[in-house]
Amino acid sequence: MNTPPLTVYGIPNCDTVKKARNWLTEHGLAYRFHDFKKQGVPAELLPGWIESPGWELLLNRKGTTWRKLDEATRLAVVDAASATALMLAQPSVIKRPVVVWPNGPISVGFDAAVFAARAAP
Repeated sequence: MNTPPLTVYGIPNCDTVKKARNWLTEHGLAYRFHDFKKQGVPAELLPGWIESPGWELLLNRKGTTWRKLDEATRLAVVDAASATALMLAQPSVIKRPVVVWPNGPISVGFDAAVFAARAAP
């Protein structure tokens, strides 16, 4: 039985995405990369991403994109629906990378210990 490859979602020039991709490569794990800038946010997957870790974790309030938003836009993000709308309109506000593991929940961001645990057979 073939294990489906994992998928890394993000932006290629993001330092955290680079760290995650390097870790996966160094550990011999095949993955598919989905570029938010070129391919957009997969709208059909976003509800599951929001449900799993919660929209509060998925929304990157520390990034440049968030800081550049006007105050009214930032204040309007109060629940999953408003966060979803913003993430679809501004993919760069999604904390990166989002990794969809073959046999488990997603992870958000890069943590070598989390990756090692998820990658273990």
